[in-house]
Amino acid sequence: MGRYDLLKEIQRLDPEKDYLRIFRTTVTREFPWDVTRALELALYRTYAVPSIGRLLDETAELTERTQKRYDDTALLLDSVLEYGFESEDGRTAIRRINQMHRSYDISNDDMRYVLCTFVVVPKRWIDQYGWRRLCEHEKRAMAAYYRRFGEHMGIRELPRTFQEFERCLDDYEHEHFGWDEGGRRVSDASLDLMAGWYGPLAPVVRAASTALLDDALLEAFRYERPHPVVRGAVRGALRLRAKAVRLMPPRRAPHYARQNPEIKGYPNGYRIAELGTFPKGRRTGGGCPVPHTGGAATP
Repeated sequence: MGRYDLLKEIQRLDPEKDYLRIFRTTVTREFPWDVTRALELALYRTYAVPSIGRLLDETAELTERTQKRYDDTALLLDSVLEYGFESEDGRTAIRRINQMHRSYDISNDDMRYVLCTFVVVPKRWIDQYGWRRLCEHEKRAMAAYYRRFGEHMGIRELPRTFQEFERCLDDYEHEHFGWDEGGRRVSDASLDLMAGWYGPLAPVVRAASTALLDDALLEAFRYERPHPVVRGAVRGALRLRAKAVRLMPPRRAPHYARQNPEIKGYPNGYRIAELGTFPKGRRTGGGCPVPHTGGAATP
């Protein structure tokens, strides 16, 4: 199989009908490492919206149980991607996501903005640091996939095209990014978690992580701007990685988030229906417009 054969396969498909197949190929075979990093950054950006960052700080999920929150978020999103919207496991994951969100007073605008980050940030990351840029079919499939995701979450006034998702994100960040003590605590906890994965290299990784943040994020969290030399070195290293990946053969088997070494909380497997938080000790119940029965255990 040639390096660009998967891209050719993607371009033969219909992004409006085959969006799940296209998106799954892009995420799990073409750019699994990049999408993981991009989704980390996507969620991180949301903390700079005070209404989001403050709520996450108040729940303490991202300051006291940071690893579990990271694991559960990745695994729930991964379950929908792997099994599809119509599968039992996919519907179980969506129900869990809806149950958690509906436990709090979250505005439709904030929910839509978070969804926009999942579309826009990975595309921007891959175009800058991936081994190739995303093609038009992939952008259209990504927008269609998350539009469907948003419909299952009951989010209103969803963007339809990638360009609409991008415009929605940029406008919302321009209007709402700002300082909040709770958001800063959540930001610090997230950076500490990711740096902590690398043991004695944690200070270096933390500095490298802040070097990837744009000025709007740095200003919102009141971080000092990294030295231009540090920024250049970090971003240059990622571009060198992209050149090396371009020379590798295509991935023959999909790689899902549950296979990532950063997922550390479930060494003995997990059940999708038991991921996430449960208000007042409840482990079951309603909360999703998609009916289903349960979730299978995943090794």
